[in-house]
Amino acid sequence: MIARRAPAQPSLQRTLLVWLLLPLLALIPLAAALIYLLALRPALDGLDRALTDTTVALAEVLERRDGQVTLPLSEQTARALRADAVDRVDFAVGDPHGRLLGGDPALLALAPRLAAGQWRFFETTLQQRPVRIAAHAVACAEAPDAAPCSILVAETLGKRAAAARAALLAALLGAVALALPMAGLALLAVRYGMRPLRRAAAAVAALTPDRLEPVDARQVPREAQSFVVALNDLLRRLREAAAAQRTFIADAAHQLRTPLAVLRVDAAQALAQPHPPELQPVLSRLHAAAERGARLAQQLLALARAEGAALDGAWRAQHLDLARLAAEAADRWLQPSLQAGQDLGFDLQPAWVTGDPLLLAELLGNLLHNAIEHAGRGARITVRTRTRDARAELCVEDDGPGIAPDEHARLWQRFQRGRAAAGTGSGLGLAIVRDIASLHGAEALLAADAQGVGLCVCIRLPAASSN
Repeated sequence: MIARRAPAQPSLQRTLLVWLLLPLLALIPLAAALIYLLALRPALDGLDRALTDTTVALAEVLERRDGQVTLPLSEQTARALRADAVDRVDFAVGDPHGRLLGGDPALLALAPRLAAGQWRFFETTLQQRPVRIAAHAVACAEAPDAAPCSILVAETLGKRAAAARAALLAALLGAVALALPMAGLALLAVRYGMRPLRRAAAAVAALTPDRLEPVDARQVPREAQSFVVALNDLLRRLREAAAAQRTFIADAAHQLRTPLAVLRVDAAQALAQPHPPELQPVLSRLHAAAERGARLAQQLLALARAEGAALDGAWRAQHLDLARLAAEAADRWLQPSLQAGQDLGFDLQPAWVTGDPLLLAELLGNLLHNAIEHAGRGARITVRTRTRDARAELCVEDDGPGIAPDEHARLWQRFQRGRAAAGTGSGLGLAIVRDIASLHGAEALLAADAQGVGLCVCIRLPAASSN
């Protein structure tokens, strides 16, 4: 079965350009035709005036003597009348009875019937050549009702064709000179008009679940402001819903901390007190469940705090050294690592950043907890800090069993654990690390350690100066 192609999405810019350019495509030919006519008409009128002048000159030569009409025209004058650098010019003069007084008899045969004083211009063929003819009737008899004399001047169409070509070229050049700027201005106008919408679209595209800032509607055209206002209202409701969800999680986790802490202490005391051997498995499971619940409540609080800081911009940016942050965490994590039979070491070089010390301490705590929980007894765990390539690095690596590369992307998601994961983890540690790293503009990477074994989790943050 052939899949149907999805319909093309409508484009506001394309629609505006179509509505602007289609009328332009219709108007430009009309403008070109108008330019052509306006340029050609005066040229043709000028050529007709030249024929008129020749006709008037011939009428002045006519003489009336003894009731007869003659045309005393010398051969030299006749050649002058016919002289033309481009076209061939012929003339013919006939008396009232239609007899030839001078010129070309074939041309006289084309004389129309005109009353005295009338003019007529027409085009026809003379000796197989297209010509333009000016015909004029001149009163040449004394009787008022006598027939007039006919004077015709014919000219081939060379100059007229050249004038038509020149007018056509002028019309085409004028149309192009008109069309190109107008099309360019239309394109620039549409693009300029679309700039506020593009800025608004870029602002919307930059939104993330962690940053739902309202879009600035002040520079958006009035026609789109209602859409931006509705979008900002939706973003406001999303922020309120996210804030309510975070508050619920934080409140629930906070309320669970006290009973879980009591349960954890009581379970530890019960294990420490003498008890029947058959209760040992039950008390151990109870203590492990209390430990896991307390850890989960703490992680939920950390997750809510990280999301709240990202959405509300409430995180406290300070200038701090990651090496000092890691050194301060040593006392807290040395004892758990010793109890797990592991060697926890520190390779600390100055690595200055701008960030929230509480959130970064939570990030490091989650990395160390994961390493202690999953590296196994006898593992070596190393915390490293350094600055390299304008990035400050905080890395926790171990030589434990590691994680298959195909699982790395999935482990950044919430409540996801490796297939071979042991311990009491809930799958939130790396998700919290990812959220805190994202809040600080950092990248979080999972890979094997330098020797190709175990696991190395490295957070690369923008480095700050040490001053």
